[in-house]
Amino acid sequence: MYVRDARNRDEAWLLDHIEAMGLDDTAFRSRDYVIAVDDDSTSKTGFGRFRVHRDDDACELTSIGVLDSWEGNGVGAHIVERLIRNAGIEGYDRVYALSPAHEYLAQFGFEPVDADELPDALQKRLDEKRERHDTVIPMVIDSDGFSMPEELRERFKNAAENVGSESEPTESPEDFGIDSESATYKYDTG
Repeated sequence: MYVRDARNRDEAWLLDHIEAMGLDDTAFRSRDYVIAVDDDSTSKTGFGRFRVHRDDDACELTSIGVLDSWEGNGVGAHIVERLIRNAGIEGYDRVYALSPAHEYLAQFGFEPVDADELPDALQKRLDEKRERHDTVIPMVIDSDGFSMPEELRERFKNAAENVGSESEPTESPEDFGIDSESATYKYDTG
């Protein structure tokens, strides 16, 4: 299992899963994302975004998702780790997250921050997110303050897909606007 930067060809996959998980796709740019990939099957297992707010010189982690069939394997933790590392490389000392999953982020060293202390762009984003979720807590971490619990590092090394969970949606001809009852095909011999 490894985490890599997203590529342009990952855009459709990202958008499909962001929509399916009901995550934030505001100002979508595939190059802002990282993707976790299983070594053995080359299946994409999760993703997350490092979003820069240039006007306020601030960055936030957002749209972090793990496919159901890969939950519990430390995938999300490694995505968060990579995003924070990328933020540090880009020169951001503090990384923000506006998340309903604040307990999850707290295990890595994120701490709650007062909404009044947020940069202006993030205060606006907080208001938007609170319209969609009941509880959204603003969190912050220093880019060098991330701590990976050893248990999650080991789970990631030995990650395996959870059997019985569907990882990719099944597509049918109807998904592409094809009426399978009346369609004829180029090489139809009937």
